[in-house]
Amino acid sequence: MAMPPRLVPLLEQFDFARERLVNRLNGPVMDSGNGTDVAVGPVTEDEYLWEPVPDCWSVRRREAGPGPRATLLAGAGDWGRDTAPPPHPEPAPFTTLAWRLSHLAEMFLLRTDHTAGTRTLTRDDFHSRGDAASAVADFDKAMGAWREVLLSVTDEDLDTVGFSSYPHGSDPENPFIEIVWWMNQELLHHGAEIALLRDLYRARSVGR
Repeated sequence: MAMPPRLVPLLEQFDFARERLVNRLNGPVMDSGNGTDVAVGPVTEDEYLWEPVPDCWSVRRREAGPGPRATLLAGAGDWGRDTAPPPHPEPAPFTTLAWRLSHLAEMFLLRTDHTAGTRTLTRDDFHSRGDAASAVADFDKAMGAWREVLLSVTDEDLDTVGFSSYPHGSDPENPFIEIVWWMNQELLHHGAEIALLRDLYRARSVGR
């Protein structure tokens, strides 16, 4: 099946952003932005859970309970992600690298399921990870599953409102091509945040 031409640039953008972020997280090199490879090590456990400011939201052991201004730890398993039902705290809590990676992985996993899967998964089914390597692997696997969905869609699917039934977004009201664009935007902007957190962690002791 030929890919719809209007999907091609979106998939190329997704592939570029995915590769760049995973390399930024794993190393041994990353794209500097101008095509030059820059050496980078994998995310460490300390960096993964690093809280650069007070009262961060993060991923925590369930037995420890939620962090400041959070009311619950979302998901299943031994670790959960800080959250609170609407209305969310204002100003929004600063979130750790672990929180942002968990958020992205959950979103890709659930949107994939609600587009071409059982359409039953909820946030209560998602497992946040307490270690960086597992979190990055889960995230990349979820993005790979989403990519497989994109390879299977038709022009008609792209125009179908509610083609994805993901319950935490505008999916029931928008054509699927807008959801594809939105997922790219989520990957790009959270990926940039994660990259900045890596830079800040590396530079945290400079000048002391």
